Amino acid sequence: MDAGFAINVGLPATLVIIMLGLGLSLRVENFLQVIARPWPLIVGLCCQLLLLPAVCFAILSVSDLPVSIAVGMMLLAASPGGTTAALYTHLARGDVALSLTFAAATSVLALLSLPLIANLSLAHFVGEERAVGLQITQVLQIFAIALVPAITGAMIRSRRPALAQRLDGPVKLLASLFLILVIVFALVSHWGLLLQWGPAIGATVLIFNLLSLALGYAVPKLIGIARPQAIALAFSISIHNAALVITVALSEFMLNEPEMAIPSGLYGVLAYLTSAAFVWLLNRRPVPASN
Repeated sequence: MDAGFAINVGLPATLVIIMLGLGLSLRVENFLQVIARPWPLIVGLCCQLLLLPAVCFAILSVSDLPVSIAVGMMLLAASPGGTTAALYTHLARGDVALSLTFAAATSVLALLSLPLIANLSLAHFVGEERAVGLQITQVLQIFAIALVPAITGAMIRSRRPALAQRLDGPVKLLASLFLILVIVFALVSHWGLLLQWGPAIGATVLIFNLLSLALGYAVPKLIGIARPQAIALAFSISIHNAALVITVALSEFMLNEPEMAIPSGLYGVLAYLTSAAFVWLLNRRPVPASN
């Protein structure tokens, strides 16, 4: 099978199936609770929209990266949460409904935040301004791939709870295999990129990823947010929609600057690996008993 077809068609199709399966472990009420008690979501959005761009800019201020790479890093910091964060959240026993809602919310907000950060970054690092925008179809993909299948699965669970319970184990196995497949495809498709740019900017990208993961978990915990929600926010904040940034960077109708896509390509690979390690660490620790 052609690698491009597998990544562009096969992986999204598989992700839809897995999101449907994850939905079978949820209830519609889980999504309603996220909306009714929005404090964890608000904290996550503040980290995503305010803290991450500030952290990224601070890292770039003490680095000596080319301006195009610096703009690409800022685009990455401003990008919405990735849908695969929900898979890691599920495997780490976090709040999957919060993770999916976060991805949807940040995708909608990215219609404003990503062009704003892009234009400010271009003005600061390059000294020019351009009209950068997102198409609504790019945002709708998040709903089509992640949120709609998960809610459908939750609705099925409300009517067939026994079926949903039987499928919980197979869904976890399938999610684990899918993430391994994603990592393999990411490594294969970006191997040349890793060899060429890894030594030059890999450390900067890795530092930003680790800080995103640490802040996404520590900030919610420090202000009293429960462990399942903190886990969801950690993965949702640290796993970005790198494909969206690459599209913005490469599109001739937007930036048309291939070098600006390099940080997102590297980040996508590193984030899958560090997130897998974080899942392992979380699952080694006993889950605190609920009151």
